[in-house]
Formats: sequence, structure tokens, C-alpha cells
Amino acid sequence: MGMLPEGLTANVDWISYFGMRSMGTVRAIIKFRSVATLRGPGNRVLTAVAGTMLLLLNTTLADTRDQAKRMHDRLTGVPPTATVLDNMQDSIDGGNAVAAAMIAMDNPNFYKVTLKNWATPWTNRDQTVFAPLNDYSATVIGMIKNDVPFNLLLGENIVYHANGVSKNGQSAPNYSASNNDHYEWLEDNDIDLAAELTRAQQQGIPAGATAGVMTTRAAAAAFFVAGTNRAMFRFTLLNHMCNDLEQVKDTTRSAGRIRQDVSRSPGGDSRLFLNNCVACHAGMDPMAQAFAFYNYDDTAGRIEYTEDTVQPKYFINGETFSPGYVTPDDQWDNYWREGQNASLGLGQWQARLRHGRQNHG
Repeated sequence: MGMLPEGLTANVDWISYFGMRSMGTVRAIIKFRSVATLRGPGNRVLTAVAGTMLLLLNTTLADTRDQAKRMHDRLTGVPPTATVLDNMQDSIDGGNAVAAAMIAMDNPNFYKVTLKNWATPWTNRDQTVFAPLNDYSATVIGMIKNDVPFNLLLGENIVYHANGVSKNGQSAPNYSASNNDHYEWLEDNDIDLAAELTRAQQQGIPAGATAGVMTTRAAAAAFFVAGTNRAMFRFTLLNHMCNDLEQVKDTTRSAGRIRQDVSRSPGGDSRLFLNNCVACHAGMDPMAQAFAFYNYDDTAGRIEYTEDTVQPKYFINGETFSPGYVTPDDQWDNYWREGQNASLGLGQWQARLRHGRQNHG
């Protein structure tokens, strides 16, 4: 495990630390309660959970049975059975609203609808909730189902699939690194993901090159395809650190690692580079170097890893500023561990990118 920010124990999950911008209810926070141990500033996460629960259970609006029903509806999208509603009401009457929420989350719809809709925008550039189930979203669901600490989300060799499942005499296609048929079959056939998803290792690249959901087929198809691989950095920052590049711009960092494809005088005005371009690229380019051996092969439909060989996309438009940085390998550095972005905690932990050779974390 890498170093974690001060105030968080080794068991704290990634979501509890970085926050959940899309969490409208208690959902996954409550599910992760057994792996999130917080102290100091981290108590704000638990305070947020408690505040949400108070909003859900406002006694001025409804009695405890109505509160239980509303909680179930919001967590699962479907009404509870009479027995489930009785059990949830008993928990609320006994002063244990968290237990009531956990009962609601035993419903399969919490996994195949609520969590699927929550994780799906992370898996595509449009950030749409309407994309099919895929290996990225299924892995998030599986990790929550099994209480896997979420600080493994971006570093573990992990994927969830349901190989061997069948319905109405039809068997699911096996998980493949070359297509999404397996996951679309699971969704089309309304498979109970909580019951059927199992943990496995990723296919298609060496085990040492895996980096959690970042090296799933869905993530590669969205963020490693074409381009310069900066998209993987940008969307990981956006989805899992709740900041887009606009929020982390810092013009005080060294420009020494900015690649050749970035003009130092856009439109003939170097001030634009010094006051705008450098603000993102000075921090982004050294960290996106971690992905220098990765690509998505659109023809083969799978992720590609070229060990010790930098992908050609890192050298495109090299004539834009030929004295710029030429990427030699996948060694990455974190220039945002100091300066205004030190508040993100980036200087206090090491991202578990197995493939990168880190100098400064």
C-alpha cells in the first residue's frame, strides 16, 4: 500500500477520501462503513452521511414506516416488500437507520441499477449514465458487494465478471478483453449482479501492467484510444478526485516535462502559454507519462501494452515545439505535491500504479 494522507488510516477507501460528487443518498458510503476508518478531517465524511440520513428520516415529514419506504425507494428505485418494510421500520424505531439502509441495499436493484448508474458515467467521455454495463462498472459494483477497500480501485489487478452464469437455457459469453458481449448479456438478461459477480484478474496485458479500473477494456476504449493519453489522467482526476483541470491549474510549476506537442507561443504570444497552457500541462504531462506504454487498439477492440516501448502517440506533433520534452519511458513525477495543489494530499501518498517507476510521489 502507498502512503495515505494524514488523518486517514490504512483502511480508508478511495471514495471516502476523495468524496462522491454524484452521491445523492447514503448509498455506497454506508456500504463501505466496514472498511472506512476515519479520524481528524475525515470525520466530515461521516458527518455528511449523518446529515443525509437526517434529511431522509426527517420526522416532521413522515412516520417511521414512511421513512423506511422512502429510504428503500431512493436506494433501490423499487418499492420494498411488506416483510422488508417491517424490518426496516423496526431498525429505524430502534434508532439504527444505518441497519435499515443495509436491509434496503440487499435488494438486487441496488447493485444492478443504483450502483450501475452511479459508476457508469466514470466509464465514458460523455459521462452518460446510459452506457451499457462493462468491465469497469461491473468491477466497481463487485468491489462494493465484497467490501473491497476502494483505495485498490486504481491499482489492483482486479476485474469482476460472471462467467458460467446462464438464464432460460442460455449461457453468458465469457468475459473477454476484446469485446463487451459478456457484460451486455448480463444486463440484457437482468442477471442479479450481487449474486453472480465474482472477482478475477484482468486479461489482455501483463499482470504487472494492470492498474485497477484504469486498465479495464472500457476505460481503455474511452481514454486510451487515439489522442495523447492525457484523457486517462484528466478523467481519472475528474471522476475520482472530484476536480477537473480548471480547478487544479497552477502556473508556478516547472514546464520542463511538457511535451513537444504544446506550443510555447500560441498565436505568436508566449504569454498565453505562460499564463494558461503551463497551468495544466506542467502537472498533467509528468503524471500522464505513467501511461506511456498504453494504447487502445480500436481494430482489435482491446487494450494494448508495449512494455519498454513508448507509444507513438507521445510523439505526435513533435514539430510544434521541438525543444520540448521527449518521453523516454513511463517514469512519472508529481509536480503538484507542492504549490497550491498540495491541499489535495498528492504529496502524502503514492498512487499504486504498478507500471510506473516513480521518483516523486
